[in-house]
Amino acid sequence: MSVAAAAGVIDLAVQSIAAGGDGVGRSEGLVVFVPRTAPGDVARVRIESAKRFARGRLESLVMPSPLRIDPPCNHYRIDQCGGCQLQHIRYAAQLDSKRGIVRDAITRIAKRSAEVPSTRPSPREWRYRSKLTLAMKRAADHWTMGLHPYDDPVGVFQLDDCPITDERIVDAWRQIMSAASLLPPVDELRGTVRLAGDQIVLLFKGASEWRTSSAFFDAVPSASALWWTPDDEFERLLHERRRVAAGTSFGQVNEAVAEELRTYVVDRVRAHAPATVIDAYAGTGDTATMLATSGARVTAIELDREAAAVSATRLPPGSRSLVGRVESLLMNALPADVIVVNPPRAGLHERVTTVLERQSRRPRAIVYVSCDPATLARDLTRLPSYRIASIETFDMFPQTAHVETVCELVPTAT
Repeated sequence: MSVAAAAGVIDLAVQSIAAGGDGVGRSEGLVVFVPRTAPGDVARVRIESAKRFARGRLESLVMPSPLRIDPPCNHYRIDQCGGCQLQHIRYAAQLDSKRGIVRDAITRIAKRSAEVPSTRPSPREWRYRSKLTLAMKRAADHWTMGLHPYDDPVGVFQLDDCPITDERIVDAWRQIMSAASLLPPVDELRGTVRLAGDQIVLLFKGASEWRTSSAFFDAVPSASALWWTPDDEFERLLHERRRVAAGTSFGQVNEAVAEELRTYVVDRVRAHAPATVIDAYAGTGDTATMLATSGARVTAIELDREAAAVSATRLPPGSRSLVGRVESLLMNALPADVIVVNPPRAGLHERVTTVLERQSRRPRAIVYVSCDPATLARDLTRLPSYRIASIETFDMFPQTAHVETVCELVPTAT
């Protein structure tokens, strides 16, 4: 790209969607990433930085892509909300883009070839989220409760609605906004409203004291429970109207897709007829319990003590729940016929892949559930003794660039 173009405006043909949701095109051999563009756009783009690659801002559309639609959310259009990245793209094209994101990560980072099938859609494109976390900032006596613009990670705009979130959660947030005078008198908080079954649970983080918490809870009648994490302290239950069943506070954000994904994982595990299974990063034991009830002896490993305790109550005799880090406990839990790993976005700790590589008795399969294609691909480079038997992708978060991937690995022939 010329120096003049790098400092100014270019017309860019957008070819695909990158991980993170930006549109991608090339200009004079340089890759350019532009938020809020769609494959097939010819976009007038102002270049904001250009080194190994360029970042740009959409100025106007010279020729809109046929894949474009008008985003229904005012915050997405007006406030540049960073919570979603793909509302301006037709849903079928979102699914295709997510398939491409996974395929690119596997081929470019992992240097593996694999057939990636079409992304399985969510039953609901909107109102699927069962949890909404907002940044909360106070100036004088006025609270702003909302999300960050995609181009301003510090700024916060006032939320009116979030059309990917269950309306019951949005209604609870509106009650919270009306009761803002009863929040702790600090400059910043972080608040979460989530559905636990059919009940509303509130969680706030920040402040060192909250003398008006009881009055605040009274002013939010839709809530069943109020939890608070003070500065530098542990989470505590402050008030409760109705008891929330154990384990429901750990529910998935999109339960319909989570259930479909879980069923798929269990089917892939059962295909290897295991007598023993390790479920690493097991949460409250949803997958572990399904596997144990089918006859396998399951060792569930989970760092969160409360989640692990719930898992322990659900597992039948012969199976067990261990509390701790997977990288610390995996070695002593082996061997196993099949291993399920469902790590956080950072992927597997290097000690985990090292243990799996050095096992003399390899598992029949590793079923890897990933929420980040890039860290999945990185971990595949650390597991050269395993080949990809199958890949499946699930759209857990419509309107965003996030995609869930299940990668089935089996030992390479020796």
